[in-house]
Amino acid sequence: MTAESPSRPDRTTSCPARPRLPAHGLGPGGLHRLHEVEDLDELYEQLREQHGPVAPVLLHDDVPIWVVLGHAENLHLVSTPAKFTRDSRIWTPLKEGMVKPDHPLMPHIAWQPIASHAEGDEHKRLRGAVTGAMSTIDYRGLRRHIRRHSQILVNKFCEQGRADLVGQFAEYLPMGVMCEILGMPGEYDDRLVEAARDALKGTETAIASHAHVMEVLERHTARRRARPDEDFTSHLIGHPARLTDDEVREHLRLVLFAAYEATVNLISNVLRVVLTDPRFRARLSGGEMTVPEAVEQSLWDEPPFSTIFAYFAKQDTELGGQRIRQGDGLLLGIAPGNVDPRIRPDLSAGMQGNRSHLAFGGGPHECPGQDIGRVIADAGVDALLMRLPDVQIDCAEEDLRWRSSIASRHLVELPVRFEPKPQQEVTMAPSHAPVPPRPALWHVGAPLPEPVTVPSPTSAEPEPVPAGVSASAPAGAPAPTPAGAQASAAAPASVSAQAAVPSTAPFPAEGRQPVPPVSAQAAPRPDDRPRGAWQRFLRWWRGY
Repeated sequence: MTAESPSRPDRTTSCPARPRLPAHGLGPGGLHRLHEVEDLDELYEQLREQHGPVAPVLLHDDVPIWVVLGHAENLHLVSTPAKFTRDSRIWTPLKEGMVKPDHPLMPHIAWQPIASHAEGDEHKRLRGAVTGAMSTIDYRGLRRHIRRHSQILVNKFCEQGRADLVGQFAEYLPMGVMCEILGMPGEYDDRLVEAARDALKGTETAIASHAHVMEVLERHTARRRARPDEDFTSHLIGHPARLTDDEVREHLRLVLFAAYEATVNLISNVLRVVLTDPRFRARLSGGEMTVPEAVEQSLWDEPPFSTIFAYFAKQDTELGGQRIRQGDGLLLGIAPGNVDPRIRPDLSAGMQGNRSHLAFGGGPHECPGQDIGRVIADAGVDALLMRLPDVQIDCAEEDLRWRSSIASRHLVELPVRFEPKPQQEVTMAPSHAPVPPRPALWHVGAPLPEPVTVPSPTSAEPEPVPAGVSASAPAGAPAPTPAGAQASAAAPASVSAQAAVPSTAPFPAEGRQPVPPVSAQAAPRPDDRPRGAWQRFLRWWRGY
């Protein structure tokens, strides 16, 4: 890769001067080291002014690479497989030994036999198996899992009045839902979540954490190979592509890690904007914007991944006015491409209804699971706001802490406060109401309950025997009374019965006592109440 850029008009003369970054982040040739820069967004704009839509930079160990900053140039990069590939084995610095085996970015760059690195027929075979398995996902059932896991998570802190929505919600919801999709809900626990987080952070224990995740996936692959079920893993194994156990395990890892990392960042970013931008929240609360539209806006402004490692030039070519040589590496610049002034001259303008962002890449390697991430973020954020409508951020916005890398930018925590709320039944739809309304005892379409015979109270006084009636009448025979006396005697009982028994209660059979008031009976549990056809249909339609 050549460090020089062709002569071009000075772009800084037509723009306000931007503060320059400190010189300690510069390497050979005056190029910026991306890993030493604290504010990458500022650097990208500076590079855009200096070099245009494609700029030369340095990775760790001063390995040269291009970063693509323009929206159109990024689309050309991902959509031209004849010129650019994901196969890092042709990367010149790697072939020349500049990239050591222990390079910090080697896990991202090293070639692997998975769909995201393959090309040609092998790419079609592997990606076909992944997309085929994803096509079997039931999104109505998926939303049910999301609501249930959201309810479980919110129930853990709703009574406390305070929470960290990153550490207690955003980092747990995607893993729980992905375990349901992969067909291994029994493997979901705190250890798996912590291992995934640790492996992605690249800490000293990242290798051990990654090994734990792979052990779980290997065990699950063997289990599904022996006993297939209706889940993503079983359909991946049973696909006509006939993936080996190693290929199945590696693609489960790819799907799990990519979906987890992207969705955690997406949920965190959406919640942060909702809680810190009054205009954004007002539009959401006022019906001018839906939660799915809020998710799309976040994908424009705060994409889950800032850049993607990497594409490589198959031949000498030109991109964005720069001469790209065969074997050069290029970073897919998602974050800088989304704010390209040629397509977004006003960053404050909303992007509702526009899905042309770069958050999920494009071309042959476009993320096949993007709809899964969208629905988890959409349903999860909606469920949280339904449960905690008064949630407020519990710190100054400038006090929020971020963990940044070349690939992504993570919100460390999001402290919030709210009025304590009671827990809710996890199978119920999230609601503002503290206690779900109690269903009626009887409804149209349900069978009438059998009347209950209640023994006569022993302490009741004997009714007076009217004149003209023999006192020696049989004990079991009812004593006749005048019509007026019957009306006056029955009036108090009928009033109290009407107040306690629904108007739909059955009339008592002859020779039996009236049905006692509902308050005197044991309240049936929700699952024990009789359901008619209409109620059963509604529960099926709502996913319960």
